[in-house]
Amino acid sequence: MGKLPVSDLDTPCLLVDLDRMERNLRFMQEKANLAGVKLRPHAKTHRTPAIARIQIEMGATGITVAKLGEAEVMASEGIDDIFIANEIVGPIKLERLRALARRVRRLAVGVDHPFHIQTLSRVMAGESRALDVLIDVETGDPRTGVHPGSPTLDLARQVEEAPGLRLRGIYTHDGQSYDAATLDEVRQINRQSQTLMLETAELLRSSGIPVEEVSVGSTPSLLVDGILPGITEIRPGTYVFLDGDQAQVLGTYAFCAQTVLATVISRPTPERVVLDAGTKALTYYVQETGITRSAGHGRLKDHPEIVLNRMSDEHASFDIPAGSGLDFSIGQKMEIIPNHACPTTNLYDFIHGIRQGHLENTWPVLARGKSQ
Repeated sequence: MGKLPVSDLDTPCLLVDLDRMERNLRFMQEKANLAGVKLRPHAKTHRTPAIARIQIEMGATGITVAKLGEAEVMASEGIDDIFIANEIVGPIKLERLRALARRVRRLAVGVDHPFHIQTLSRVMAGESRALDVLIDVETGDPRTGVHPGSPTLDLARQVEEAPGLRLRGIYTHDGQSYDAATLDEVRQINRQSQTLMLETAELLRSSGIPVEEVSVGSTPSLLVDGILPGITEIRPGTYVFLDGDQAQVLGTYAFCAQTVLATVISRPTPERVVLDAGTKALTYYVQETGITRSAGHGRLKDHPEIVLNRMSDEHASFDIPAGSGLDFSIGQKMEIIPNHACPTTNLYDFIHGIRQGHLENTWPVLARGKSQ
């Protein structure tokens, strides 16, 4: 029996073009290899252990996750080298973290405040193996993170003195690259961020504190720019699928692997085409500024010049451009490129892997909803 054609799938459903995904994975792994750094991809984009295993099989050293719940799922599926690039707070989570550390070969978490160090140490001090810690350094994206330089050094000294903890290194996320106005600005952000990290690592080392990892990452920076000598690890996430926003960085939609299959369910006017995929099937996320700025709420894969201009819970619609000669009939199925891959994945129980228009495999999104 032949493989199921995409057109036979019910909608809305989440698709991944396997040829495109594998190309994206090879690109970033080869970039890491050429630079002599570790690739630790951020699994928040796919939340799927089966894809994490593919990344590791291609050469990734382990994975990054955003949430403890994601880490627990990945560990249960045999992924044994995990970095939680986030701060873990609260007695419930700290007990879960201790349990996870006992069953994972290699685990690390982020800190950016003495509070994190003190509470982690209280939980881990009696354990047979110290918990690895990376200090979260803010290099321009005003989210979490301690300032580079002496504030990072002060925290590093506290980690060094804390029972049950071991300082692995420092990490940053240059998320401000998403808001850059031009490719040159993306490159400038990337190099400034990496330089701040390298200078901070040298400050720690000159103060007698070992720094094993200098870890950086954002997909826009790593798509268009290089990796400075001294960086040891990169942590891109969205690169696995790419999406409508990252296509603005690349100047093409040809590498977008993730789409949502939708059906035309109404043609209320000659211009308007209504689909069965609304905010519950396509993220409502819109990047409002910068080189990754969204246009509309998604794009037609076969006609990326057409964007979804209206969206509600269960419906999205677009207008047929005047003079285009295009027409769409009720019952017709089409693929939509989402603006942002990460929240789109989290809307689905399964990812359907497609190759040359036919279903090759179906992966459960086992970490879906695991945001605790």
